[in-house]
Amino acid sequence: MNDVVGRVFKFESKVFADEADLYGKLAHEGQAPKVLIISCSDSRVVPEQIMQARPGELFVIRNAGNIVPPFAQQNGGVTATIEYAVAALGVTDVVICGHSGCGAMGALTNPEGLDELPSVKAWLKHSHAAKSVVDHSYPELDGQAAIRAASLENVVVQLQHLRTHPAVASRIAKGELTLHGWFVDIHSGGILAYDGDKGRFQPVRDGEDLPVALHPERRLAADFVQHEAA
Repeated sequence: MNDVVGRVFKFESKVFADEADLYGKLAHEGQAPKVLIISCSDSRVVPEQIMQARPGELFVIRNAGNIVPPFAQQNGGVTATIEYAVAALGVTDVVICGHSGCGAMGALTNPEGLDELPSVKAWLKHSHAAKSVVDHSYPELDGQAAIRAASLENVVVQLQHLRTHPAVASRIAKGELTLHGWFVDIHSGGILAYDGDKGRFQPVRDGEDLPVALHPERRLAADFVQHEAA
């Protein structure tokens, strides 16, 4: 048996036992996570470890390329999970987390060979805007530098897609939801966060304010129309 799979035998006797009170509370009271994180499926990126989260604190979506398809009438697992987390669980923060050395972004920038992976090729269409940005705004980059740029720009693109989801748009307008865009450097452990006001990623440093992609602020764009009509 694979030694990783075999670790399941220690869950009940060790892992669960060490957190028995917490698991008991969660089983009795249910979950109430405050954060939804959408990260890459890459085995080197572990959201719970990055955020030092305990059971019950994170609601997690993982997929190749930390992608959020734009909202459409055709249902999908990512769309349904976002809706549930935002509208039913009432999370207050959503994090889209990319990372260095991303295989999905590598395939996006160098699509040779994707013909044998038709599902991956179709999935990466949701990141084509990121590739277009890199091609036109960073024409001097190639190789790993281009992949890194695509990984960063992809986080911004997926944040834009996220805002097309009705549950997200509603909570943003009510000033109840904060959006974050993160990038994890798996070589150094450093984390960059997207500053929506500056349009740039900034290093996350202890003791400094965390850069935020979209701050919570109530929006009533149509309010002036109501006054005009009155």
